[in-house]
Amino acid sequence: MNPVLSVVAIAFVVIATVVIGFFGLRISRTTDDFLVASRTVRPWWNASAISGEYLSAATFLGLAGLVLLAGSRAFWFPIGYCAGYLALLLFVAAPLRRSGARTIPDFIDARLDSRAARRLTSVLVVLIAWLYIVPQFHGAALTINVVTGAPPWVGSVGVAIIVAVIVAAGGMRSITFVQGFHYWLKLTALGVPVIFLLIATGDVNTTIDPTLVFPLEDGPGGQDLYRTVSLVLALLLGTMGLPHVLVRFYTSPDGPSARRTTVIVIVMISAFYMLSSTMGLIARRFAGDLADPSTADSVVLLLPSRLIPGLGGELITALIIAGAFAAFISTASGLVVSIAGVVSQEVLGGGVRAFRVSALASVVVPLLVTFVTVPRGLTSSVGLVFLVAASSLSPVLLLGVWWRGLTARGAIAGMLVGSGSVAAALVVTATGAVRDPVLQSALAQPAAWIVPLATATSVVASLATRRLPSNRVDRFFLRLHAPER
Repeated sequence: MNPVLSVVAIAFVVIATVVIGFFGLRISRTTDDFLVASRTVRPWWNASAISGEYLSAATFLGLAGLVLLAGSRAFWFPIGYCAGYLALLLFVAAPLRRSGARTIPDFIDARLDSRAARRLTSVLVVLIAWLYIVPQFHGAALTINVVTGAPPWVGSVGVAIIVAVIVAAGGMRSITFVQGFHYWLKLTALGVPVIFLLIATGDVNTTIDPTLVFPLEDGPGGQDLYRTVSLVLALLLGTMGLPHVLVRFYTSPDGPSARRTTVIVIVMISAFYMLSSTMGLIARRFAGDLADPSTADSVVLLLPSRLIPGLGGELITALIIAGAFAAFISTASGLVVSIAGVVSQEVLGGGVRAFRVSALASVVVPLLVTFVTVPRGLTSSVGLVFLVAASSLSPVLLLGVWWRGLTARGAIAGMLVGSGSVAAALVVTATGAVRDPVLQSALAQPAAWIVPLATATSVVASLATRRLPSNRVDRFFLRLHAPER
């Protein structure tokens, strides 16, 4: 691996990001520009930006590593990720846009007229975003360490500084241009290597042994049905509760544009997942010695030089490094925008200056967490984020959009029970106090029981505290569901 080419690739991404971000800065003036790009982002570019921020370190590096480790069982992750956007399309994309809100707490406040529910939602949005930023910093640390030998903290700090600066400078409008560019760079950075790797293995045995990639024990009869269903549920509903994804729908001009954006996103991320999964299958066939949890996340970086010796392999590796850094920056930028929007409104009173201060401060906590934690697999780390989002925010958003009977106390109870149950499951699992295999499975993948529990809690608490029918709620529902025309 050529460190000079690696540094050049990273420098290219950084320079391109700054230049494109500066272009967005030139037309970012108002608070709406910084929070929702003045609601002027058209479907194709918005879909590119959503795909750019959604395809994170877990996808660019972690998915191929997971396929290397787990074979066909890893395919549930891209299935769940894509299904999440189908749920978004069907249930929340257009209503969220029609709500007129600029952040998720805005929507909750407008729907429930409750400062307490708004504050709790704000805390959960910040927590989920921080949990998601940490794997991006870990991925940057891993990449810098593998390709240059520099200390891991260099990558984490470098990405944190770049993200904080470009978000603070131009807000959502600037980041939209950056993320759209990053998606196409990432697609190229995996698509081109996959093509060359398949060509390079043409003189080798290109037939991947089915029993290696799809062993009998991983077939339908060998799957843990509960764990599989619970994982897919967490990924599907978790996508619906990710603040940096939801806030992008507020940038669409109207409800139909939000729907078209979602359809295009499904196509875009599906194409990327096919490439990432193919890279994992190639690694499973030709780099089985890297199938170790401590090295699997770096297989995308190491595979080209192993199969294509010489300058060609080094150039392909440099391209992959460029795509990886685009993934870290793009996802972290979207998350920081979502945090800054909430913190600036809830804590600092709103406005452009407050947004910029919040953006700079938003990277500090996840950066500190990165220094004191060890990555346990990028895909696994991101899976925790999806679980928290699915258990806390998603049930309340769905009920808020589709059920008139939801009350503020019901929403608060549901969010507290959902997030608290996740925390309890994690603590019990970490301590190893449970020995029963059935309970261990239920705690290791708890979405299948936590999501219904949180939803039922919201419903029961709402019924217990329901008020007389409100004309305000009726008007709000009309706004959510009536076609704009």
